[in-house]
Amino acid sequence: MQIKDSVALVTGANRGLGEQFVRALLDAGAAKVYAAARDPKKVTVPGAIPLALDVTDPEAVRAAAETASDVTLLINNAGSSTGAGLLDGDFADFRREYETHVLGTLAVSRAFAPVLAKNGGGAVLNVLSVLSWITFPGSAAYSAAKSAAWSVTNALRVGLAEQGTQVTALHVGYMDTDMTAHLEVPKVDPASIARIALDGVAAGLHEVVADDISKQVKSALSVGPEALYPEIAAASR
Repeated sequence: MQIKDSVALVTGANRGLGEQFVRALLDAGAAKVYAAARDPKKVTVPGAIPLALDVTDPEAVRAAAETASDVTLLINNAGSSTGAGLLDGDFADFRREYETHVLGTLAVSRAFAPVLAKNGGGAVLNVLSVLSWITFPGSAAYSAAKSAAWSVTNALRVGLAEQGTQVTALHVGYMDTDMTAHLEVPKVDPASIARIALDGVAAGLHEVVADDISKQVKSALSVGPEALYPEIAAASR
C-alpha cells in the first residue's frame, strides 16, 4: 500500500496518536487526509480535512462513508480509556470500551469496506495495544475491548482479502499522550509510532509490533500464563 498520493481517513484524529497519524500522512505525501473526530473543531493540523464522526453513532458512520467516498486508507484509531477495573469497575464503562474499540471499529470498517473496494482495495490499519495480549485487574475493561478488537482485526483480514484490502494491526505499549498522562511509566513518542505504523502498512505487513514492551509480551505468549503473570506463580507457592 503506497502512502504517497493515498486518500486517508483517521478516526480519533484530534489529539494523541490520531493527530500524529494525520501529520505523518501529510508529511509522507498523502493526497488527502480526513481527520475524523466527534468534534471536528478540535482538529488543528494544517492541511487536514476535519470530519465529524462518532464511531459509536451508526448514522455518523454512514454519513462519513458517504462524504469520504474516495478513501484508500482507513486508520481505526478512535478509542477510550475509562480505567474500569475487573471487580469494581462500572459495567457502563465496560460497555463504553466495547462499543468504542470493538463495535466502533467494526462499524467503520464495514461502512468503508465497499469504499475501499471501489477505489482499488486499499488498506485498513487498526490501532490495537500490547493490552490486546496482556491484562491486569486495573485495566480489565480496556484490555478486554482491545483483545476483542484484535480478534475482529484478524477476521477483517480474512474477510477483506478477496477484495484486495490489506489489513494491518498495530500493537504498542505506553505512549506519551493525554490518555497516559497520569501514569509514571516509560513512554514512547506517538509521532515515531505513527511513522513506524505507516511504514508497516507501506511494506504490506499484517502486524506491526512497534515497541520493546509489545515485542516482549508477544514473545511470552507461547510460554504460558506464568511468563506474563508472575503473580500467578507467586500465589501458588
